[in-house]
Amino acid sequence: MSTIKIGIIICDRYRNCAGGKCFRSLREREGAFDRYKGKDVEIVGYTSCGGCPGGNIEYAPEEMKKNGAEVIHFATGFVVGYPPCPHIAHFKKYIEEAFGLEVIVGTHPIPEKYVVVHEKLGTWNSPQWQEWIRPTFPEQAIRKDYD
Repeated sequence: MSTIKIGIIICDRYRNCAGGKCFRSLREREGAFDRYKGKDVEIVGYTSCGGCPGGNIEYAPEEMKKNGAEVIHFATGFVVGYPPCPHIAHFKKYIEEAFGLEVIVGTHPIPEKYVVVHEKLGTWNSPQWQEWIRPTFPEQAIRKDYD
């Protein structure tokens, strides 16, 4: 079985994040990482976007690709922070076009406490947002477990 190599890019406002929920969900194959159930995965890069408007987006994916990355995951912080990252669509398109890498929005399951707030705010009501949060929106019990 071949190992799938991935890179993770986090929102810079969480640049001090140690990645605990991301690494836990990768180990448990939850959230956006459930797509790797039964597969070997190696993280070949972990960095922030570089801060708005994402200066590191131009460089980090290239480095990750040199390390073998096939897929880039934008950490769940891109969608749960307030406001959510306004640059996701641009970042995703740029990385896919410039580097030929698949980009998945999300890593760990969205914690339930964020779901409650963002549902009240209507943050994720558009079809685009619904598509982006789908991989990180498991049943409520799992979301609560990530609070």
